[in-house]
Amino acid sequence: MKRRESASGLERNRARWGWVFVAPGLAFFSIFSFYPMLNAIWTSFFNKRLLSLKAPKFIGLQNYQRVLGSEEFWNSARATGVFTVGVFVPLFCLSLLFAALITSMRRGKRLAQAALYSPAVLSSVVAALIWLLMLDPRGLANQAVNWIAMTPGIDHQWLSSATMVQVSTMIVYVWKYLGYFTILFVTGIGKIPDSVNEAAMIDGAGPVRRFFSITLPLLRPTTVLVSVMILIQCMKTFSTQYLFTQSGAPLAPINVITLNIYNTAMRDLNIGRASVMSTILFLFMLALTWIQLRVSKGDEAES
Repeated sequence: MKRRESASGLERNRARWGWVFVAPGLAFFSIFSFYPMLNAIWTSFFNKRLLSLKAPKFIGLQNYQRVLGSEEFWNSARATGVFTVGVFVPLFCLSLLFAALITSMRRGKRLAQAALYSPAVLSSVVAALIWLLMLDPRGLANQAVNWIAMTPGIDHQWLSSATMVQVSTMIVYVWKYLGYFTILFVTGIGKIPDSVNEAAMIDGAGPVRRFFSITLPLLRPTTVLVSVMILIQCMKTFSTQYLFTQSGAPLAPINVITLNIYNTAMRDLNIGRASVMSTILFLFMLALTWIQLRVSKGDEAES
């Protein structure tokens, strides 16, 4: 009995100290993340102006009706969808490819990882400014493309054409985050037991067969994590589009939802409608994440 009482007392003491160490993180999340989310949802039901001294007026779902009936919002949704697809596919595939190549290297693995990861250390603003210089009509992007295509003197309009400015923002994001997600894939591949690959090699399986039959199935938890993170990162994009438009790029092709939220709140001073778009974006991201997790769990159950 004494042993049981001492064990239960020790467990209670551990649980108490666990809450003590977790409490600062919970307080930080509640103040800076959870409360702003609830406040944005609450504000979306009011007609609230940024610099107005009048009390916000409750208008129910009118903000939602106006936002969902706005052509500008649906253009932002389209721009966000195009950007997300245009970044997700090459970023996911290239990071997985580079991870497979790095893990197969016998020497220079750390150097290759450091070289790929170095752009991720930069802030989004710095990365966008670097590419603004490169995408200038006299910048390195035009020079490189003209040298490869042997078309000297042609301006490919990276920052003025509607299509090219979309491609430009995608290039910036793929370049910046390629190393980060490659490291995640390298970590996931490193957790696969060597004995599994060795057994496949003894059975005569080549590198390509081992990759698709062994590495990819065992890498499923990492692929789900990476895909969710890429989707969230793409839908949160703001800095690149903001700096490009401030430098003279056309707004409509890259007017993603986050940029529309900023302009609605800071330019139009309409906090209510900006909160509506924030709420819609949050719910959409939550739904996509839930669907991906459900699909991955279903695949694991079937296997």
